[in-house]
Amino acid sequence: RYQRRVHGTKDGKDAKQEQGIKITKQEVESAFNFFDVSGRGVLRPKDLKARLSAFYPNMTNKEYRFLISEPNFTVDTLWNLLENNNITNFDPVKEAFKVYDPHDTGYVDPDVLKGIMSRMGYGEMTKEDMEVLVKTADVDGDSKISLEDFRKMLNFNKYPKQDEKGPPLPYNPDTSGDEDEDDDGNDSPPGPE
Repeated sequence: RYQRRVHGTKDGKDAKQEQGIKITKQEVESAFNFFDVSGRGVLRPKDLKARLSAFYPNMTNKEYRFLISEPNFTVDTLWNLLENNNITNFDPVKEAFKVYDPHDTGYVDPDVLKGIMSRMGYGEMTKEDMEVLVKTADVDGDSKISLEDFRKMLNFNKYPKQDEKGPPLPYNPDTSGDEDEDDDGNDSPPGPE
């Protein structure tokens, strides 16, 4: 398993924190099953290509073969690779965001988003479609999707089902002390009723 490590003085000053990823066998199995499009229990380069080509349209067959170099790449193979590896200072959301921001501007590139949506089978996105996508993901209201907007959008999907209590929302000094006019006493996240 990946761990969190803290380096520095014992009082915490000048401590450099390295964050690793904690991952369970169940999460590895879920990821493996997502990529195992053929359902054989063995990943092949073509399985990766089927899932990743929408995001990496210029990736070559040679690169897919490099990623899956073992002829019998099973969920146990993947688990062993991850279990004995120590990845630190890795932010998977930031890495995923780079797909949408290939020029490192700090914002999702609308043309890239449009291309990904098209390659995923949603057809050609109209200007209105793109405006809805951006507005839906734009948490801070600047008409762009930043890394933080992207992160908050992904975290939105982590809310538990009804009648379960989720983690506390992060403190936001911009809204601290504001009264919510629409407060109905229900602390559940918004969603379909």
